[in-house]
Amino acid sequence: MEENPRILIIRTRATPEQMKQMLEELKFYIKLAVDIERRILAGGGEMHADCEKVLLYEGSSQRNIWGAGFMPSNQNMTFDSLINIRSRQNRSMEILDDTIREQVAQVIQELLGGV
Repeated sequence: MEENPRILIIRTRATPEQMKQMLEELKFYIKLAVDIERRILAGGGEMHADCEKVLLYEGSSQRNIWGAGFMPSNQNMTFDSLINIRSRQNRSMEILDDTIREQVAQVIQELLGGV
């Protein structure tokens, strides 16, 4: 798999240096792919799909990966991405299932919130 140094897998609370690295591409916003089963995320880079690819390579299951975004400056989260469109699970770019959306938010808050 092609290495992308801007995309990091975060398994424990991100350090300020990791946050800085993930912000290099978009400056104020981090694109994320969140594995709600393993409670990890991949962040940084230009597209959610790039983050998703890293998690798939690391052993995550497609059905557990959801695209989201995070703005550290105001702790705002977004829950829309092309990777969220799935014919059987989610028919929108936005995560429609409240339970899944809450799980994604919890993982983001645990790993990136307040950093």
